[in-house]
Amino acid sequence: MIGQTLGHYRILEKVAAGGMGVVYRARDEQLDRDVAVKALPSGTLSDDATRRHFRKEATALAKLNHPNIETVYEFGTQDGVDFLVMEYVPGKTLAERLATGTLPEKDVIALGIQIASALEEAHDRGIVHRDLKPANIAITTKGYAKILDFGLAKSLRPVEGGSSETLTNSQAAAGTLPYMPPEQLKGEPVDARADIYTMGGVLYEMSTGRRAFQEELPSRLIDAILHQPPVPVRALNPRISPELETVILKSLDKDPGRRYQSAKELLVDLRRLQPIPPTSAAPPAPRPTRRAVSRRLAYGTAALLALAALLVAVNAGGWRDRLLGRPRFPQIRSIAVLPLENFSRDPEQEYFADGMTEALIGTIARTKALRVTSRTSVMRYKGTNMPMSRIARELHVDAVVEGSVQRSGSQVQIAVQLIDARSDRSLWAETYQNDLSDVLTMQGSVARAIAEEVRAQLTPEERAGLSVTRTVKPEAYEAYLRGLYSLNKRTPGDLNDAVASFQKAINLDPSYALAYAALADGYNLLEDQGELPPRVAMPLARAAAKKALELDDSLAEPHASLATIEWTYDWDLTTAGREFERALFLNPNYATAREWDGLYLTQVGRFDDAITQMQIAGQLDPLSLIIEVNLARCYYFARRYDRAIELLQSLVQNEPDFWIAHMILGQTYLVMGRLSEATRELERANVLLPDYPRNLGVLGDAYGRAGRRSEAEKLGQELAKLSRARYVSPVYSAMIRMGLGDKQQALAFLERAYAERSDWMPQLDIEPEFDLLRSDPHFRALLRRVTQQPGQHVLP
Repeated sequence: MIGQTLGHYRILEKVAAGGMGVVYRARDEQLDRDVAVKALPSGTLSDDATRRHFRKEATALAKLNHPNIETVYEFGTQDGVDFLVMEYVPGKTLAERLATGTLPEKDVIALGIQIASALEEAHDRGIVHRDLKPANIAITTKGYAKILDFGLAKSLRPVEGGSSETLTNSQAAAGTLPYMPPEQLKGEPVDARADIYTMGGVLYEMSTGRRAFQEELPSRLIDAILHQPPVPVRALNPRISPELETVILKSLDKDPGRRYQSAKELLVDLRRLQPIPPTSAAPPAPRPTRRAVSRRLAYGTAALLALAALLVAVNAGGWRDRLLGRPRFPQIRSIAVLPLENFSRDPEQEYFADGMTEALIGTIARTKALRVTSRTSVMRYKGTNMPMSRIARELHVDAVVEGSVQRSGSQVQIAVQLIDARSDRSLWAETYQNDLSDVLTMQGSVARAIAEEVRAQLTPEERAGLSVTRTVKPEAYEAYLRGLYSLNKRTPGDLNDAVASFQKAINLDPSYALAYAALADGYNLLEDQGELPPRVAMPLARAAAKKALELDDSLAEPHASLATIEWTYDWDLTTAGREFERALFLNPNYATAREWDGLYLTQVGRFDDAITQMQIAGQLDPLSLIIEVNLARCYYFARRYDRAIELLQSLVQNEPDFWIAHMILGQTYLVMGRLSEATRELERANVLLPDYPRNLGVLGDAYGRAGRRSEAEKLGQELAKLSRARYVSPVYSAMIRMGLGDKQQALAFLERAYAERSDWMPQLDIEPEFDLLRSDPHFRALLRRVTQQPGQHVLP
């Protein structure tokens, strides 16, 4: 045929021949480029109906557009010759390259990523290769991988002698024996996981220079594939890392259910092994040049990409569904993002991994259609080897997100995958890499991809929010993550460190809204723990929250912080309620906002709503002990003491060292008049956390009511001593004086608390412990000054 013309393609030279036809290099006279023309054997397409079906499937296959897949241009018929036109790929095959020796690990990983990416694209479009091997992978003149042959047809029968690698001609049509997966040899249905197996064989051969199974006799080769494990990679090449060996052997598992379940999963693990390049971003693999060269195509005996896949369709209608057979999972409505692994191999970067986890949770949580588990619960699983299905059951979620983060200089790489908890199968996986300054945009991309994968309905506002490009100075983001790491430890020293880190982030990037929001929370917690008095901490917290909202009003966190300040410091319950509503509209998954709002709702007398809100917070953060305590407090404030005791007794039984549960249980016994039980629980709390002012106040009240006056007075003296070293609310001293029956002194301490704007003041309106003073005119006048709404108290 050399010198002849098929369509507008002038045949230049023969470059390969095999049982499925002859491949020629030809010249496209219209576009002035070299192409590869595959002339199919006579009789392959026996009638017009078969030819039309083939053409239809060729059109679908031609839509594959990936830099590592040979492109199909068109299918034609002329003078009785059926032919396929494809991209011309100069270079040599991977098989030819391996004849010179093994590849360095970095090249194995780089080529593996390209090949796996190509398989991912094909599988997503319903195309399974089924004959992946080094002879079917070209290495271009620029060193990139290009898969030449997709979708080998079971019904195709070569007219020429098959390769010596194959067992029989019919088996050659179904694959190449040394690379066949066990399920195919057993005659079982195959799906996309067959490609994972053959991909493992290719990785094995690149790493060791030999096939996974070396037997020459077909019978022994089949027995080895079915029953024998391959020689460990590192036994043949110790320079290969244990991590890469693990990836290869998992791909070669004889049980399809134990392999990677998709090319996406394999791709994630390969990318995790790839060192981060020193450039500002990882460039996509470029398309090799189409410039004509004089070298012949290195097709060898490889069959053509399009031909095999198309013939599957010709001979087996609906083949995509049978080959890929992806089940339709029930809709996912709840997910948990597990702690990202620190792949930086630097323990000092642990704060970075934890901070990225929290930031990713916060970003995904803005999706209203999903219930997203809070950070407190998921961090319990940091470093665990617990099965995903068990974690999902404990967290009551449909799916989990797991992954890793790697930091290298100013570059950050996140690899994540979404796993369906009901089947333990990966639904989606991806790796993201970018400069640290673009990490906020990258987090939005991850959140948007997950939402789309689980078919969550994003509102236009949510979609826009996740798509917006946000930048932050790398040094500021690093300081912010260090601050989050310290903030979550909750000790006074760590809280001060957190505030300093957030302030540093703000100094480095004054437009960083999240840093202002976190700074507001830091000041709130410093006040709550008595490290700063309210008149110092709360104005600073308010200023930070308002600045955050000025920069980005779409953030839920500063709205919730501002709501708390309005409630506990400004005593403006109306504005507080409005800010809580706004926070939860923006992020319904913000468990902390729901928890705070639940307590706020008790303040305004909406006890049933408060209980419901706290229960929802518990669903979002199912392992949070403090939310369990605060649910009990909602019942306590509603005077439903039996239910509060039931919850707290269960909690102290399961968590005997959780001091605040003992304290609230003791306080509940106290207001019920069960004084011996009250003092027992409160004393236990004081042993677990000595000299905590609130517990000393409630315990002193219990001692006073029980007639143990000297012990009550002693606790009052301890509070006075503590107040000289740190801020102690006068409310705690008022408790002790009230228990001792000294109402006037108790009211005097409450007046001091009012002057200091103690966060206890609004709570007095519903606090059962202060029912002893509720009928006192002075006390009621004090409450009116706090609420600024005369006569509108929750309790009579």
